[in-house]
Amino acid sequence: MDMDLFNYNLEEKKFNDTPLADRMRPRSLDDFVGQEQILGKGKLLRRAIEADRLTSIVLYGPPGSGKTTIAKIIAENTEKYFYQLNAVTSGVKDLREVVEKSKENRSYYSKGTIMFIDEIHRFNKSQQDALLPYVEDGTITLIGATTENPYFTVNNPLLSRSRIFKLEQLGIQEIETLLRRSLQDEEKGLGNYNVEINQDALQHLTDCSNGDIRIALNALELAVLTTVPNENGTRIITKEVAEESIQKKAVYYDRDGDYHYDVISAFIKSLRGSDPDAGLYWLARMLSAGEDPLFIARRMLIFASEDIGNADPMALQLALSVYQSVERLGLPEGRLTLAQGVTYLASAPKSNSSYKGILKAISEVEQGGHDQVPQHLKDSHYQGAKELGHGKGYQYPHKYPENFVHQSYLPEEFQDRIYYHPTENGKEKEIKQRLNRFWDKRGDDDE
Repeated sequence: MDMDLFNYNLEEKKFNDTPLADRMRPRSLDDFVGQEQILGKGKLLRRAIEADRLTSIVLYGPPGSGKTTIAKIIAENTEKYFYQLNAVTSGVKDLREVVEKSKENRSYYSKGTIMFIDEIHRFNKSQQDALLPYVEDGTITLIGATTENPYFTVNNPLLSRSRIFKLEQLGIQEIETLLRRSLQDEEKGLGNYNVEINQDALQHLTDCSNGDIRIALNALELAVLTTVPNENGTRIITKEVAEESIQKKAVYYDRDGDYHYDVISAFIKSLRGSDPDAGLYWLARMLSAGEDPLFIARRMLIFASEDIGNADPMALQLALSVYQSVERLGLPEGRLTLAQGVTYLASAPKSNSSYKGILKAISEVEQGGHDQVPQHLKDSHYQGAKELGHGKGYQYPHKYPENFVHQSYLPEEFQDRIYYHPTENGKEKEIKQRLNRFWDKRGDDDE
């Protein structure tokens, strides 16, 4: 069972075996860097921590953004008992054990209990349900930490009794501040080493950490400890040393998590915004992270109809060709056809008129109460149909100039409905002019 009371007696800590990232964790809110939106002066979470009036919360944010650090700061500033569980290694039995201790704390010592559950999204529904009664009656105050969107991964009843605080990825300046602090700190950091770090080396560490301070600090420690001092006893950290220490920039992307949906959203919005460069960037992000190329191609197929439509009818055909090509080629060759598709779709004229039209039509159909199919539009080909009046009065368009004749194709109550409003973009401009010429009801109305 992974449960303990946080203990920050620095005299008892043995830093030799403790990673720099753990040693440099802030012990107070004043030392904490970043997350001003929730921990700045006067903000709700900061006030609750300082007043020791915390209610159940969920800390949601990317790796290395400070979730566990905030929990440990709370542990340092509360008069309540504080227990930690990790959802990866703990189960219902462990939860019950903490609950029993919490009941004892309340009954015998009149003290509350805070339970910190790291990676709470790893708990299944039954494990989360086991928490609910004790969060509800105040036996425990819950702090959950998760990298996954809690609205997808945490039970609604538990969420409704907790306040969600979203942490953002740390910025470059914030990471640089923490790296410099660790180089100067003689007690917990690397201040006892005579280190000189080049600005381009520092920049590389911040750039390649992808907002995760743990990655940056551990890479810095490796760089310092593996660099041989020169004749003056100085350890020079060059960009080459930094590159070796941090190696490749981590691509933060989880195919099963909400970040997956954020990236595909950014991809589609870039295509919709006619930015082929941004489209290629997000495509590269997805491919580098191992996204299924057919998933990307399917979204491009949908996009071709939803956002381009008849402004460029070839877009759908090209998107289908991309899908089929990727299906046959696989990777890495499929990257070429995906890139061609992305640049074409992003550069094409845009229209969502077809999409809006079908949504409007479906909405009206689902309201019910519609007339029967008009007689002249009914099928008249089977035996006895004409005797029933089916097809009577129908005018065959191909017998008329331009293959068009004025007649009604909608039920009586929908005679004046217009669902499709072509735009002035691309091929739709020509379509619009033709339809307006044929149908008086359309005029020049663009909706």
